[in-house]
Amino acid sequence: MAQRITALVVKELLAILRDPRGRMVLIMPPIFQLLVFAYAATLEVRNVDIAVLDRDSGAYSHELVQRIEGSPTFRAVHRVQNLTELHDAITSRDVIAAVHLGPTFSRDIAARRPADLQIILDGRRSNAAQIVSGYLSQIVEGMVSEKLAGARRGPAAPVIVARNWFNPSVEYQWHTVPGLVAVISLLIGLIVTALSIARERELGTFDQLMVSPLRTHEILLGKTVPPLLVGLFHTTLFVLAAVFLFEIPLRGSLLLLYFSALFYLASLIGIGLFISALSSTQQQAILGAFLFATPAILLSGFATPIENMPSWLQGVTVVNPVRYFLIIVKGVFLKALPWHEVLRNALPLAGIAAVTLSAAGWLFRHRME
Repeated sequence: MAQRITALVVKELLAILRDPRGRMVLIMPPIFQLLVFAYAATLEVRNVDIAVLDRDSGAYSHELVQRIEGSPTFRAVHRVQNLTELHDAITSRDVIAAVHLGPTFSRDIAARRPADLQIILDGRRSNAAQIVSGYLSQIVEGMVSEKLAGARRGPAAPVIVARNWFNPSVEYQWHTVPGLVAVISLLIGLIVTALSIARERELGTFDQLMVSPLRTHEILLGKTVPPLLVGLFHTTLFVLAAVFLFEIPLRGSLLLLYFSALFYLASLIGIGLFISALSSTQQQAILGAFLFATPAILLSGFATPIENMPSWLQGVTVVNPVRYFLIIVKGVFLKALPWHEVLRNALPLAGIAAVTLSAAGWLFRHRME
């Protein structure tokens, strides 16, 4: 049996690697995706323009505008003269936000009265606008606290020192790149596996496989090992890029990462084989892979926290393998996730792998009959 399975594994690997273009597809696109997504998939807001309408021209308003202009977050600060110009700047998308300072802004702050300041946001870019609003609020609060801290009246303003655990310099790539290890492995592993049986049908070798001495479980095992090896190769490639190219610390155990990656890849292979067994052509297999991959990424917590999703949708994420591997890979990279936490998230991956591989085997036997 071992010889038959080995022969099938070698045949599958040759089918994947024999074509020079196929080898390039397995190596270059994942690297390109990692480089592009690492810089593009960010929720940071930088290089945006702000409009300022200063109707006060006092000491506090002048300093506030200077602090906004000196912030590295904003590319340019456009000074407008009236509300009409402010409205036009927002409407034409020349700026993402505008700061409107009332005529008594400086006097109100000096007298410790509520000051008239309005931040107007472009709601068409709601997420970015809310982040910019937070930046502007921090600048305003910082200036007011600093100026009033030395005043004689009232208590001194509290000094707040923020500490960012696991990511001291608040590098967004430390959050993005480990997640891309799971996301890109999903795309590549799923497509490679989904094309497996569908390619056999298109080439006409599926019937030869059916009449061979190989049993059903041997065929499935032979179809499982090559994508698993390809997935481990990509995982190694991504880990090396994360550590040496993006200089992200690997604080946890590399052994635990590969241990959980085996279950993660096995679950993806089971889903891919199930899609491949359903598909009659490679085109159908690719469409089926993307049909699964898109919601799997959106429901994984990669872009938005699962806790922010509706409760009924959070239940759906329980069967999503990307969700668990994201927790593991980020935890291993950034906070040395202990082995029991890795095991707690690896067990659902093992369960998903067992179910999907069994379902793929049942469907494969059913299609062979």
